[in-house]
Amino acid sequence: MNYSAIYHEATSRYCYAAAPGRFVFRLQVGRGDLRRVTLYSQDKYISQHRRVTPDQTPMHRVASSRFHDYYEAELCFNVVCLRYYFKLEDWDGTVSYYANSEFMDSPPTDIDRMFDCPQTLREEECFTTPAWAHNAVVYQIFPNRFAASKPVADSVWYKAPIGPMADLKGDLRGIIEKLDYLAGLGVQVLYMTPIFRSNSRHKYDTVDYYTIDPSFGTEADLIELVQKAHARGLRVVLDGVFNHTSPDFFAFADLKQKGEASPYKDWYYCDSLPPKAPLGKANYKCFGYYFGMPKLNQQNPAVARYFTEVALYWLRTAHIDGWRLDVADEIGHSFWKQFRTAIKAEFPDALIVGEVWHHSPDFLQGDEWDSAMNYPFCNAVLDLVAYGTIGPKRFLENLGFLQGTLHKQVYPVLWNLIGSHDTPRLLHRCGENLHKQRLAAALQLLLPGMPMIYYGDEVGMTGAHDPDCRRGMLWDERRQNTETLAWYKTLLAVRRANPALTEGALITEVADDEKGLIWLTRAHGGKTLTTLFHTKGGQLALPQHAGKQNLLTGKPFAGTLGPWQTAVLVE
Repeated sequence: MNYSAIYHEATSRYCYAAAPGRFVFRLQVGRGDLRRVTLYSQDKYISQHRRVTPDQTPMHRVASSRFHDYYEAELCFNVVCLRYYFKLEDWDGTVSYYANSEFMDSPPTDIDRMFDCPQTLREEECFTTPAWAHNAVVYQIFPNRFAASKPVADSVWYKAPIGPMADLKGDLRGIIEKLDYLAGLGVQVLYMTPIFRSNSRHKYDTVDYYTIDPSFGTEADLIELVQKAHARGLRVVLDGVFNHTSPDFFAFADLKQKGEASPYKDWYYCDSLPPKAPLGKANYKCFGYYFGMPKLNQQNPAVARYFTEVALYWLRTAHIDGWRLDVADEIGHSFWKQFRTAIKAEFPDALIVGEVWHHSPDFLQGDEWDSAMNYPFCNAVLDLVAYGTIGPKRFLENLGFLQGTLHKQVYPVLWNLIGSHDTPRLLHRCGENLHKQRLAAALQLLLPGMPMIYYGDEVGMTGAHDPDCRRGMLWDERRQNTETLAWYKTLLAVRRANPALTEGALITEVADDEKGLIWLTRAHGGKTLTTLFHTKGGQLALPQHAGKQNLLTGKPFAGTLGPWQTAVLVE
């Protein structure tokens, strides 16, 4: 038995309330190491007065990463405090008991040597994410480059490559005019990069958080956009840049002018005053060392109040549905805890999504963000499909690590992106191979979570790194890849019509590196579906599946997958 791989702690990461009276217990063990895991539990206080036979609950493996298996059990109970421990059995017949972070040869009889779960405390910590967001599809819009309400010459709009200062005149009214396209595509959430007044095209250096940038329109335009999106069943999420501002933001401008006399001297991190950046060498903290984005001090209560009120203002005024938070992992936990408390008190269904490029369970415990931009998913898809540096086995292991280490409420709302305004276009990364791009899209859209489509991917847009990944949307059908568009529409329609793909219990999981095959079978609501992904070139024969209905083609499956092809089969 690999004792060093076994881990549990009596905290909300491994023992938490899924709902009042319903609790999840999680245990990490070595991959393939254990034959059976059993959870033993008993009432703490009754056990102090009379002998109690602990309840036994089998635990089930719910995920596997490269080195670990993750077991879970759900219990329903109503006690003051539950004490519990685990019985571990390996394949050689060795039995051990794990209680209070210790291993024992026999089951503990002293309740003070067991793990502890105070029911009320865990229920007070109960983490819920907005139900409307579970497995919903996000569409990311870069407003200046998505759609313009006024005519723009093709030579300007379709210029490629494109520079950082190119102004394509995209605006909110242009987005309003394309809402039918977006609803018809089958997405459910619109996420717009920043729309507030700024001196740049990207708007990540905000000058005024209470004013829509005049190039995009007005507050009335945003309100109309949200109303018309809601009428079509679409939610709207805005980008909140609360880590840094423009140097022209009122507080920083005052600080530059008045130095030590400024009431805003503690709003930023300045080594000396006044703040200055001769030759770009700033004497203050900035985002990415770029002097044009001075970093805010969110530990200052006045700063925290100001930006929390900004977030509340647009929730109240425009009735948006949530916030995507820029550079969120570079802001302290104390701010995000206050932020969540204020937002959820008034708007419990508002979605809070943090931008972070790494695994971030510390922000996803229920008291800060609801979700995060899932760059680990992005990397796994790119490594499998675009670069070929990993095979199906490692791909599923990487996803298993996320599922096994994140709260169950988080997994259905992870923003599973495969490209964004900060990365080269997916098609570019796939070496302009449309078959690879379509496989990546299938992996994104046929697995649980909130897939985030970067505008234009669905019509075959390409582009290198920022700013070239931010070209004008291909509205001219002659410039679109209509086969790719049809593929995205099919994937989205099949996803929406078949909850088994995202909510189903996993029955079969096969990863075959030699064949380049991922085979997943899920069941939900009396329907069982098998999803097959062929992650290599050439042909792959799967005669055992021949004749089953393929939902992606509407025809019986011929028993063969071509290069980088996908099938969704009805069992």
